[in-house]
Amino acid sequence: MFLCIIYLHVLHSMVSSVERLPTNPTGSQLILRCKDFRVFQILIPQERDCLDIHASLVRLSRPEKYSELYCLSFNPNVNKEERVESWNFIDLMADYKRMGVPNNLWVATAANSEYRVCDTYPSELFVPKSVTPAIIVGSSRFRSRGRFPTLSYFHQDTLAAVCRCSQPLSGFSGRCQEDEMMLQAVMKSNPGSDYIYVVDTRPKLNAMANRAAGKGYENEDHYTNIKLQFIGIENIHVMRSSQQKIIDVGEMRSLSMTDFLWGLENSGWLKHIKAILDAGVFIARAVADEGVSVLVHCSDGWDRTAQACSIASILLDPYYRTIKGFMVLIERDWVSFGHKFSNRYAHLDGDPKEVSPVIDQFLECVWQLSEQFPCAFEFNERFLITIHTHTTVNSISQNSSHSLWPQLWKDRAEYTNPLYKAELTQSQGVLRPNTTPYCFKMWKGLYNHMEKSMPPHQSPVDFLSAMREESQQLEEELINHQEVPPGGTAHHHPGSRQGIQHTKTPHVMTPL
Repeated sequence: MFLCIIYLHVLHSMVSSVERLPTNPTGSQLILRCKDFRVFQILIPQERDCLDIHASLVRLSRPEKYSELYCLSFNPNVNKEERVESWNFIDLMADYKRMGVPNNLWVATAANSEYRVCDTYPSELFVPKSVTPAIIVGSSRFRSRGRFPTLSYFHQDTLAAVCRCSQPLSGFSGRCQEDEMMLQAVMKSNPGSDYIYVVDTRPKLNAMANRAAGKGYENEDHYTNIKLQFIGIENIHVMRSSQQKIIDVGEMRSLSMTDFLWGLENSGWLKHIKAILDAGVFIARAVADEGVSVLVHCSDGWDRTAQACSIASILLDPYYRTIKGFMVLIERDWVSFGHKFSNRYAHLDGDPKEVSPVIDQFLECVWQLSEQFPCAFEFNERFLITIHTHTTVNSISQNSSHSLWPQLWKDRAEYTNPLYKAELTQSQGVLRPNTTPYCFKMWKGLYNHMEKSMPPHQSPVDFLSAMREESQQLEEELINHQEVPPGGTAHHHPGSRQGIQHTKTPHVMTPL
């Protein structure tokens, strides 16, 4: 008889729920469901021990104060200066400078210095050159949460811009002169167009319902030279329910193909992914093909707005398809513009209705794009999954935590896509994905990346990386071989193999 003991390390902050099953003759069972979709079953012989462990896990997985978060207790061997310096790894002002901002159309404003106008916006912002502080303040007062229109991305070739904000507090008939002037200034900051698109990422019915609460959307009779476009991305509650249905399908025993396909369709998950990608495609086409600036918002401007703006940036700009550029994009459109990471991933014990897979969907959209354009992204699937894992367990606090980005950059060899070709057209230009339904796939790598009862196997990316390394070694040896003079002896580098006829085949583990 063999006793197999497996040690698993799971951060308590990674635990989403702990379920205690009825006691049976073999002991008591706990089921741990994690935020990265792994599920563990633990058998504990003594019921009393099981009750104690269950109570401890429930408490540890639901911290009540920020000081209890793992990211604030994590203490690597670095001094305070190194920790502070790590937060300077991403320079957002350098990214705007790369875009060509500031210029004679867009300028920096100090209006939000010390977060005086909007406490969920960055302190450094770019607005149209003609906009005054009074216009900014007036527009802010007319927008939900004070989130007035400001620059997200500037396209140097067409001079069109992607801007973001929140819904107006218009109700059925309200209007604001400063807000109308702000949108007019956004339009005039693009000399090549006499109108702008206002992209409301919500379903129109939802936006209309908000009017009853004194909010809503822009009235085209009040805002001259705008074209209003509704996209139809559902709210956080619909998305939370949809993802849960996907998870439930994966946990079904003896899952048949019919059950899987029915469950996938019933969840509506890929329909939602398509809607988000469609929003990014619409914005990218408007900016790159029509040369028209776009103002994007949802309700409060920190969920669907972040999804649409960041996907559009990836489609428009190859820089955001690199490892460093993708970090910059998340820091800009998600962190600096106030995405509610703590609420959406329940970092603290709070309202479960605030939990929603907003950034999961963004990462999945990027993965879907990488499947259509396998040579366009410098990073691989592992990079996206690693970011997802760290997002689920950490909140953002520059005061006493450590930045994730320098460590990911240090380990970038693990996250590099071996198929990436920076010189190819698909890497250099605008990506134009096909968003017809048959082009979308289930992201197995995220939702089932720890398969039950199966040993780990080498991924295609690992295999390609091994092949690339082997090819480089062969090329070096061939060069050395060709440099040998007639009748002479080859000079081999220390540790290199003697000649190319004895090369070995990379070890590949075949998936079961």
